[in-house]
Order: sequence, then C-alpha cells, then structure tokens
Amino acid sequence: MKVIPVLVLCMTLFCQGFSNSLDSCQGRCGYGTDNNFSCQCNPSCERYKDCCSDYDELCKDGATSCKGRCDEQYNSQNKCHCNSKCTQYNNCCSDYADLCDNGATSCKGRCGEQYNSQNKCHCNSKCTQYNNCCSDYADLCDGDGGDGGSAITDAEIKALSETLYVLDSNKASASELIIDPQALVSDSETSSQKDLSPKPLFRHLDEDALFSRPTYAAFLALLDNYNRMTGQTENFSPQQLAEQDKFLQETMSNTELGRELFAFLYTKGVYASEEEFIQDLKMMWFGLYSRNNNKMDSSGFEHIFAGEVKGGKISGFHNWIQFYRLEKKGELNYYSHSFNGPWTTYPDVLGMQFKWDGYFKQVGSAVIGCSPEFDFALYSLCYITRPGKQCRLSLGGKALIIQTYTWDNSSYGDGKKFIGSAFPATP
Repeated sequence: MKVIPVLVLCMTLFCQGFSNSLDSCQGRCGYGTDNNFSCQCNPSCERYKDCCSDYDELCKDGATSCKGRCDEQYNSQNKCHCNSKCTQYNNCCSDYADLCDNGATSCKGRCGEQYNSQNKCHCNSKCTQYNNCCSDYADLCDGDGGDGGSAITDAEIKALSETLYVLDSNKASASELIIDPQALVSDSETSSQKDLSPKPLFRHLDEDALFSRPTYAAFLALLDNYNRMTGQTENFSPQQLAEQDKFLQETMSNTELGRELFAFLYTKGVYASEEEFIQDLKMMWFGLYSRNNNKMDSSGFEHIFAGEVKGGKISGFHNWIQFYRLEKKGELNYYSHSFNGPWTTYPDVLGMQFKWDGYFKQVGSAVIGCSPEFDFALYSLCYITRPGKQCRLSLGGKALIIQTYTWDNSSYGDGKKFIGSAFPATP
C-alpha cells in the first residue's frame, strides 16, 4: 500500500487551495442534499456538519455577490438572490445585472458555468464550438483546452508554472553546467547552414552529479529506444516498455514537482485519480502513430525529446540532455543560436541551429539546464490545458510561451489526440 505518496498528495491538495467543483458551493446554494458531492450547500448542512468550506461566503446571509450563484435555487437564508425571480421581488444582489442577467456580456465570475439559454453570451468550453462566447471569454476563461473539468485560466497556468519552477530541485547549477552559446544570428540567417561557432555548445557538465539522479537515469534509458528515421516501424521490447513506466514513476509520482502537477489537474477535474493521470500521460506521450509511410514510427516523446528525421531534415528535437549526449559523441555539430532567454540561471531557453549526422535543424528550441521532470511537466501541462495553442507560462517572473500541436490523424481512448509537438516559442 502506497501510504506515503497518498499522504503527500493529500497534503498538497489541502495546502494549495485550488477550487474543486466537488467541494464548492459555486452554483449550488439552496439545493437539496446530493450524495454525488463531498459536501453540501443547504441549511441542513449546518446541522449535519457537512457544509462546503465556501458555504458561508456564497450561501449564507453574509453572501452579497452573485459570483458563482447565477440561477441558483431560492434560499431564504440568503441576504440577496441571483435567480430570474429576484428582479420581480426586488431582492437581487447588487451585481446580479452584471453577472447573471441575460443582458450580461462579460465572463467575469462566470467561467465554466453551465449553459443557460437565457444568457446573451456564454462562458463554458462549448461556446467556441457554437460561436456564442462573450467577448472576454478568451481573456478570462480560455477554457477550450483540457480533457474535462472546470475552465483553467491563463492566470492559473502561470501560477502553477511558477510553483513548478521553484520545485525543480534537480535542475543544473551554474557549477554543474556551463554552456558557450557563441554566435548569435538573426532570424533571416537561421537557414544559412553556416557553422559560426567553432566550439561545442556544452563546455562542462557534471554527469556524476546529475545523471546519477533517478529522473535523469530514467530519462537517459529511453533515448536509445528509438529509430530516428520516420517511415520505419518502432518496436519496443518488454524492457523498453518497462523503462517508459519507470520514467513516468520517477518523474511524476516520485517528485514533488510531478505530484504538484497532478494535484492541480485533479482539483480542476481533469483526472479522477493518479492512476488515470499516469495512464493518460503514457498514451499521449508514448502511444505510437504514423508520420510517414503508414508505419507506426513516431510518438510525442520520440519527436520532442529524442528527435526524428523526416524529409531529409531534423524534425522535433527539443531537449538539452539529448543535445549534450549527441554533441559529446561527435554526432551533433552546433552552429549558432537565434534567441536566448532572459534567465541568468538555469533553466534558460535557447533557439539553436545545428546538424545531426548531416541533417540540419533551422531552429531547435529547448529549455536548457532543467530537470527531465520539469521539461516533461511543462509540456504536459501545456498540452493538456492548451492543446494546439500557445501556452503562456511564467518562470521566475519572466514570460515563456510553449507552442503545442495535436496529432490529428489518429487518436487513443475516447477520441483523445496524441501529442504532435511542443516546444518553447521564440521570445
């Protein structure tokens, strides 16, 4: 029985305070007892001591706002009301017209609400499909991404990315990793294929300090499991499949950073259990699909972290450890860089030009010096919450955009899409 991980998860969920729809009175004030919820939002809950933590704030006589209460059932305990009858009885809360009335045209306080035909515009994930979102939906909610649960805003993603940044205890220090970016070229020069940097990008890496750590070791074990040429079927041995499971366990289950990512997605209703979370990561990252010649030749992990060759060019390849590994072996030649992030410590971001055994990469961007779990968690967060979009993060107070792409030609599970690609966008 995994007692320690469960306890840690519970503590994480408790301390973070992310809103869980099963533990909130948002939109439920005055409703009868519902055993599908873990807490209740009616006057009886005070007697049975099973009220949600926000019951007093949202439902009792102290509640004077309609935030999260639009179209709630009448509750005589409320000081003011937020349903269509309140205008008739002249007992609406002061912000009823702004938040609830069918003339309301803003998503303020309404993100993730249930559909109401009386509303002039809408603020849930389906509104983009039906082209009836309020004008500020993208700014306030942007809940089109993700596999379910309540809307996840850009602000929440930025806050979580800052937390993950702080929790990356396995990142390289300045003494463990030294790079030499050398030549900086303009965007117009990235296709020149000129070697403007006579020295390797990586001047020093303390392999003993970094590669002996469990997450690094698990990541390195995966990199030689792939054929870089698309159009050739990938076949995995039982040991290689076990290495995929080991990597997910070490990075997501055995690190505080990975548990923090799960805790956030769990409380947002994206995943119902850690088992579901890990299984979905395994499918979206390691599930095979065809990029070329109808062969099961690719996966999100291979494309992003190991790198591929398609049409005579490098495809994907957005990981610093794989870059270091191949450069050390003499298989990769660093040419130049076209952008460098604003960070003065690791992790940093570079956009690089290089050749891998004669195949050229015009701009290969990567987060430099981070741990494997940080890289994997950022890309996973962005793909789950912003599939096929730009994902706006904040690391140490500085902005980073991750661009994600879905693979639309095949799917897994109940129509879920594999990861096509994810990488740091040019600043």
